[in-house]
Amino acid sequence: MASTRAAIRYAKAILDLANSKGVAEAVNNDMKAIASTIESNLELSTFIQNPTTKVEVKESALLEVFADVNGVTKGLFHLLFENKRFEILEAIALEYKKLFDESNGVEVAKVTTAIPMDAALEAKVLAKVATLSDKKITIENIVDPSIIGGFILRIGDQQYNASVANRLQVLKRELSN
Repeated sequence: MASTRAAIRYAKAILDLANSKGVAEAVNNDMKAIASTIESNLELSTFIQNPTTKVEVKESALLEVFADVNGVTKGLFHLLFENKRFEILEAIALEYKKLFDESNGVEVAKVTTAIPMDAALEAKVLAKVATLSDKKITIENIVDPSIIGGFILRIGDQQYNASVANRLQVLKRELSN
């Protein structure tokens, strides 16, 4: 899902407002919940994207689903209601998380593994991360069985490929030369 310029504008405005009220962290937790709920719930995603559903219905449904979110987040729902832009809610949530992390000096390390990471692999990855970045790092695990084993680490524009699939590829190249 492409993050639109509009989503970036909304996210910046919401972050500014949340910062001025001292609730940026709480709103960040709301945005994480919103993004993961929309991503994992096809019914909710389809409902939000549906152009024939009235915006009043969308707003009241979101206020029900996310009843315990911060007032600033509820304000975002109302703004999207007024501007009829609910379809970009997930993009706004993802953009907000990115801006929040950046403003707090946190960088996201995307770690692709063949199976979900265990504590031992996470420790290994964090050790590698420390050699690549001096920022606070949060790890996002992406599971992709096609890499066979090991891991691929991506921080910003740096990538470290320690996957079995990559090693097999390198070996194949060396053998064919």
